Amino acid sequence: MINKRNIIGVLAMTLILASCNIYKPYKTPEVNTDVYRTDQPADTVNMALRPWQELFTDPALRSLIDSALANNFDYRTVMLKVTEANAAFSQSRASFFPTLNLSAQENISTIQDMHHTEDYNLSANASWEIDIFGRLRSAKRAAKAALYQSIAYKRAVETQMVSSVASGYYTLLSLDKQLQISEQTLVIWEETVNTMKALKETGGVNEAAVVQSQANYYSVKASIEDLRYNIRASENALRLLIGKPAGEITRGSFDDQKLDVDLQIGIPSQLLANRPDVQQAEAGVRYAFAKTNVARAAFYPKFTITATGGYANGVTVGNTPRFFGNFVGGLLQPIFNAGVNRANLRIAKAQQEEALLAFEKSLVTAGIEVSNTLYNYSTTASKLEARKQQVDALLKSSDYTNELLIAGEATYLEVLTAQQSLLSAQLSYINDQLSQLNNVVNLYHALGGGWERPAEDKK
Repeated sequence: MINKRNIIGVLAMTLILASCNIYKPYKTPEVNTDVYRTDQPADTVNMALRPWQELFTDPALRSLIDSALANNFDYRTVMLKVTEANAAFSQSRASFFPTLNLSAQENISTIQDMHHTEDYNLSANASWEIDIFGRLRSAKRAAKAALYQSIAYKRAVETQMVSSVASGYYTLLSLDKQLQISEQTLVIWEETVNTMKALKETGGVNEAAVVQSQANYYSVKASIEDLRYNIRASENALRLLIGKPAGEITRGSFDDQKLDVDLQIGIPSQLLANRPDVQQAEAGVRYAFAKTNVARAAFYPKFTITATGGYANGVTVGNTPRFFGNFVGGLLQPIFNAGVNRANLRIAKAQQEEALLAFEKSLVTAGIEVSNTLYNYSTTASKLEARKQQVDALLKSSDYTNELLIAGEATYLEVLTAQQSLLSAQLSYINDQLSQLNNVVNLYHALGGGWERPAEDKK
């Protein structure tokens, strides 16, 4: 009777403690509203919500991105990591259910052909931990947060894949354009060499003019070989991104690339909903919070129920078949373990603070990336306008100095200087155009654009 009363008392106390609010509910960390440094008015319209298929209209680029998302080695590896995390989460849910084991035994013995014994035993054992103090529940939440981290990381790789393919594609097209300009310049400078030779015959210029024009010609010719190598290397880099061996890349024209979009950056709170690395960091906070609760639950008792039942049959004198069963309830309360539980709790709390700092850093980093890219877009737009005017002026300067040289009113140095300045400005203009294309790509990526959103998020 005393034992029964003690057991009932312990169970009652356990239920009373379980009814208390042991754990604080998880709250999503607040998002700083001042992470953007921009004069752009606040608006919930966000370009990151646009599917990448709408932003990038070049059919060849779309095909490359599709291929990368299907075949890229890193992305496929991340998909497997998500599968692993999903399996771990399923395993954590299974811990709420009883475990069941089945055992069958047979023992036959004979002693000098006189004594024969046959024993048969079939038994089942079930064990169930009742999660009164939330240890299993917290472990499940930790596994779920780990799954969210894996999903967020997959999204981060997806957005990086889209932006990397787009940037690599635009770089390749810009190299094509630079090669085109350089080859056109090579033809013009070859004509300049011939002009210098003809003028030398008539005494219009000296041998130095001829040699200097030839030096410029060979300089461009050498740079063309560098461009061809860079084109080949860029093609192979894109082939690696799409998970294919080295080869050519089907592509369009640099002059046809237009990304005329409204650069709407939305509001800072949208970074948590859109940017995968911020989502991953927040899931890290959620994971650390759950692990802290697991560590805290180690201070409380574990209540388990064990049941055993079966059938036994012994074929000996006086033995008859029989059923048997056993039901046990157990309560395990940690009393002394050399401070392990306290140390684990301190470690878990410190890791929770680390996760919170990582989340805050991810927000600040995201805000800086958005601010820098937006400002770079603005300055590059102004630079493009000035560079276009520079190229137009140098085109006229090159034509005028050539005419003046033939008329004997300009020196060969003026002609060569004008041609060199024109080529440099033309190549710089292409690089500025490439920078502006990449600014749009980078802003789209910085805001969290490029990953496939669930259907309910698109409504």
